[in-house]
Amino acid sequence: MNQTKKLILAAMFLAIGLVLPLFIGQIPEIGMMLLPMHLPVLLCGLILGMKHGLAVGLVLPVMRSLIFGMPVMIPMAVAMSFELATYGLVIGLLYHSSKWKCLLALFRSMLVAMVAGRVVWGVAMVVILGATGSAFSWQAFIGGALLNAIPGILLQLVLIPMIMIALNKTGLVPFNTGHRRKASSEE
Repeated sequence: MNQTKKLILAAMFLAIGLVLPLFIGQIPEIGMMLLPMHLPVLLCGLILGMKHGLAVGLVLPVMRSLIFGMPVMIPMAVAMSFELATYGLVIGLLYHSSKWKCLLALFRSMLVAMVAGRVVWGVAMVVILGATGSAFSWQAFIGGALLNAIPGILLQLVLIPMIMIALNKTGLVPFNTGHRRKASSEE
């Protein structure tokens, strides 16, 4: 894939990340639980690699805060910027360095990226809130990073593999679903 095509696709993922929360986030509690900005960043890292995933993840929350006022810049947009950048970087690095582009590599990359991103979000919240004179408790971390995010995590674990399989069928993204390996071993 050439650089121009990658930049265009990165811009598309950025645009999706800006607009998707408008459809999902009309009820803030539901929007926050479904994590709509996470999906395009994870897909960007998977499809375009770590550099583009990192860049889209870093810019998206801050740009969305500046344009729409949500998420609030301090502490959420800044902390989310580090979190989403970590998602894009880690999933792109792990998936593109895996020998096989298959469901196992996809899930492994997604899970490690999700854990790393949430840890980075927690550290960013501690630093940002500490600088403003507030505290970030362990309970707030567990609630924000895990308990409130369970619906979004489940959505990502179901939707992203489905999207990758669909993109493989169109020929846009190479993804081994197991069918090609079987066919090639018969030849």
